[in-house]
Amino acid sequence: MITSTLLDSISRPVLLLNENQARENIRIMAEKARQSGVDFRPHFKTHQSIQIGRWFRDYGTTKITVSSVEMAAYFASDGWDDITIAFPLNIRQLSEIEELASDVNLGILIETIEAAQALGLRRSSRFNIWIKIDCGLHRAGVDWQDTPRVHAIIKEVQKFPNLHPAGLLTHAGNTYSARSPEEALSIHTETNKRMRQLRENLGIPELSISIGDTPGCSLSKFFTGIDEIRPGNFIFYDAEQLEIGSCRPEEITVAMACPVVAVHPERDEVVIFGGAVHLSKEAFLHEGTPSYGLAAETLSNGWGSIIPGCTVARVSQEHGIIAVPTQHMSKFYPGGLAIIIPTHSCLAAHLMRRYLTLDGKYFEMMPV
Repeated sequence: MITSTLLDSISRPVLLLNENQARENIRIMAEKARQSGVDFRPHFKTHQSIQIGRWFRDYGTTKITVSSVEMAAYFASDGWDDITIAFPLNIRQLSEIEELASDVNLGILIETIEAAQALGLRRSSRFNIWIKIDCGLHRAGVDWQDTPRVHAIIKEVQKFPNLHPAGLLTHAGNTYSARSPEEALSIHTETNKRMRQLRENLGIPELSISIGDTPGCSLSKFFTGIDEIRPGNFIFYDAEQLEIGSCRPEEITVAMACPVVAVHPERDEVVIFGGAVHLSKEAFLHEGTPSYGLAAETLSNGWGSIIPGCTVARVSQEHGIIAVPTQHMSKFYPGGLAIIIPTHSCLAAHLMRRYLTLDGKYFEMMPV
């Protein structure tokens, strides 16, 4: 476990990682997929670390999801050879994609006929093609009700011998706007229903269905009628997931240790070295007020329970301002540490680029 000496050595914001609980989160999700008879293709954009990625192999994981060509190449360098890039094809990166496809079984996400044509002309490489479907998030993809358009894209894919129509893929990111486990699970259930309905309307039963959102995958006890799950955030969880009800506090595995630089009891606020460049500017509604993170008890072996009413109320580039009820102000002092559960662990990890485990190991992330 982390020692007081190690805590004392922290002089700038550091992202702490509870390895034991992270491994347990992996085990639980992998086992749920196994019991449901679906493929488990976790999204590695959350941790972006070869060392952490290896933990998944201990639980039988052989397929992964990434969010960029560069990330696919990074994990391919560590032996991962079945990779889906869950971001719509960037035609300007075709040369890099073609080179990568010569080494790994590569899944590519498309939502236009033009993308299918561009890949089909790269006849020296074989690609597994996933059609991106919009089931309600309205970020990217073909609307799930637009069967003719989806069918037209599949027909275009089928014209090229180097393209394999693998299936239909969606991300139910609208579960992140849910304010209760029941609401998140309802969105997840409806998303799965819409994907099955689309496959039925297409009349192509061999198409696989791939879904991926941490709230839905965490709250669902069993996956029916789909073929693959791609959650990512579940390895860490965060304050937003806690607010939704996707996890319990003890399942959160990352927290930011931020030096306290000033306390202002006259206004019930604490200033920390930990701002937007560390936590990001993503906020969530906590008790009706925007929050950039939640403060937790500082313990010699990491962190403890979340302190009621202590929330990161404002961030600028380097500064964070914690709103602290008067009865908790004594927990903070200049030169001490504030432990912050980030709003979105994926973004905090991406900004910090490394982890400090509770037993004192540093894990680096992919270079940028």
